[in-house]
Amino acid sequence: MEIIFLLILGFIAGILAGLLGIGGGAVIVPALVWIFHYGQSVPSVHLMHIAIGTSLATIVATSIASIWAHHRHGAVQWSIVWQLAPGVALGAFLGAWIAHYLSSDFLRIIFGIFLLLLSIEMIWGKKPAAHRQLPNRYLTGMIAVFIGILSALVGIGGGSLTVPFLTFCNVTLRHAIATSAACGFPIALAGAMGFIVTGWSVSHLPNYSLGYVYLPAFILVAAISVFTAPLGAKLTHTLPTTLLKKLFGIFLAIIALKMLWG
Repeated sequence: MEIIFLLILGFIAGILAGLLGIGGGAVIVPALVWIFHYGQSVPSVHLMHIAIGTSLATIVATSIASIWAHHRHGAVQWSIVWQLAPGVALGAFLGAWIAHYLSSDFLRIIFGIFLLLLSIEMIWGKKPAAHRQLPNRYLTGMIAVFIGILSALVGIGGGSLTVPFLTFCNVTLRHAIATSAACGFPIALAGAMGFIVTGWSVSHLPNYSLGYVYLPAFILVAAISVFTAPLGAKLTHTLPTTLLKKLFGIFLAIIALKMLWG
């Protein structure tokens, strides 16, 4: 049953990664927590760490497929990616180190609060004022580091932070989604490496773990999501993404309340 659920998770995560530019982590983390908890394959003390680390590892694979699909549509703003990439990568690695020293329950609360705020933004997000642009490179770099840290703490590709930031700076939604997908790769890679390093010497992890990355889950989710991410990216250019974001925001609010409830 775990294998079936992980394959379904990979399908859904890939679609969401391409469609909404969120990397799938907002769904992967709570789904992995549920699967690991009821499958009893992961000790509760490391439950959130492994869910987050594994989520970031799967986003590495998903983001590559999503980036290629968006690039083929000419939607990735590479000049913005190069500005954000160093900061988000540094922040993600730092975020993984911070997460190592936090308890699983504390990480669950952080994730629940983040998901609830994200759902509110997706449901009621407003169009930015027309005069806003990207800030200077120093402020942009600081924002990028913050995005990286928070993304690693909650196991996402950063799209749920990067997309609102870019649309706030008047990057069109479709370009923001595509550019965010490209920024998700350095976040996921640096974050996953951080969780591997910090979890390397931790005892009582499940078999076939690489630090805090649980390889069986990573392989199954990634193997499916790399094929469905391009489909999600294609749908971005045909479906009403604004409406989809609102509907998905309601879904995330339900998950957030469940995570906070415990």
